[in-house]
Amino acid sequence: MNIKNLSHFLLCPFIVILIFSFGLNISSSPRANNSYSAILKTYADIAHASYEDSLFSAITLHSKISDLVASPSSKSLSAARRAWKNSRVPYQQTEVFRFGNAIVDDWEGRVNSWPLDEGLIDYTDPTLYSSGSDQNGLYGANVIANRSLLFNGKKIDASVITKQLLREHLHEAGGIEANVAIGYHAIEFLLWGQDLNGSGPGAGRRPYTDYSISACTGANCDRRAAYLLTAASILVEDLREMTSAWSQGGPVREAIYSKGRLGLTNIITGMGSLSYGELAGERMKLGLLLHDPEEEHDCFSDNTHNSHYYNAMGIRNVYLGRYTRNDGGVIEGASLASLIKDTAPALHTEMIKHLDKTMDAMGDIVRSAENGTSYDQLIGEGNASGNAIVQAAIDALAAQTRIIEKMTASLRLSRIKFEGSDSLDEPVAVFK
Repeated sequence: MNIKNLSHFLLCPFIVILIFSFGLNISSSPRANNSYSAILKTYADIAHASYEDSLFSAITLHSKISDLVASPSSKSLSAARRAWKNSRVPYQQTEVFRFGNAIVDDWEGRVNSWPLDEGLIDYTDPTLYSSGSDQNGLYGANVIANRSLLFNGKKIDASVITKQLLREHLHEAGGIEANVAIGYHAIEFLLWGQDLNGSGPGAGRRPYTDYSISACTGANCDRRAAYLLTAASILVEDLREMTSAWSQGGPVREAIYSKGRLGLTNIITGMGSLSYGELAGERMKLGLLLHDPEEEHDCFSDNTHNSHYYNAMGIRNVYLGRYTRNDGGVIEGASLASLIKDTAPALHTEMIKHLDKTMDAMGDIVRSAENGTSYDQLIGEGNASGNAIVQAAIDALAAQTRIIEKMTASLRLSRIKFEGSDSLDEPVAVFK
């Protein structure tokens, strides 16, 4: 990516909400028969089911990638791409659990970091991707083509593509977030290649022959296949780890249970931070301000419309205490919605109204993509009607966040920080 990574250098301010804590003495045990512990249990059950569905989808993705590598063809490449898109549906619904839970936030960079300097991984089009970067010595390293790399004066042995190489030596090497060597977006790039269409129609068009030994295109097809398989294996391992962390007795679940009533702050922090700073701000408003297609979340596959939709769905799931699994089963129970409905019914009605508005606005973006105008086209410069569709969703998310703020006050919770974004709070800073 050429003119990009601005988001890596923006310091996200926080929206700080100061509310007095009333210090209620509520049992911290999830086994206690009270509404707070029941709400926390539903929250943790939904998280576990969402991550487990993500794990199952990643296992299927790994299987389809194995098929592609074993027998490259247009059919096997298409199947792997479908599996990748399907895997995003449950995963994007998990991101509401990220911001309120430190263990999850620390882990998330291993699976969903973006944007990435794809030249670290594989070949790129030199007309759209420069040969070097003053900020990143691995910007054009192309580990697939090179068995030895030099970074910060140290030699990296890349003769064999291993989990250790990708995890420990390349991913976020030098503390540079754009060095994304593993996770969904590294796999996405390897399945689609660069999207060379700018704000025009079309996604990446990597040929299946990039994985063919007998008819290899792009060179180093054996190493590319090894990289893709290794990255897919790592994704499965990482999702298995987080699924376990939310299981009975898992560290994330136990950390929430130990907080008792104050565990509600985890729920609300996740909802507000994803709704405002992350989704409305860094994932949507920033790209719209810059009119930059490479600031879209799933920029190689043109799947951004779905990723944003399911992020918003995750917020709704947590509030309502209801999640529909991959197999159609439903996880539901005591919820923040039921608590607010009992204690502040007018606020609950307002929240439902705004959740519906957000999903309707996100639905407009999805329908646009399904009708042939993808997200990168919507945010393109000069596309006034497309820009307006995206802005409507941003506005809906911001309005929704204001209701979540009211919810915090209604529940008389202590100080809560929602993630902010320069693109929303100080747009001029984006262009400095």
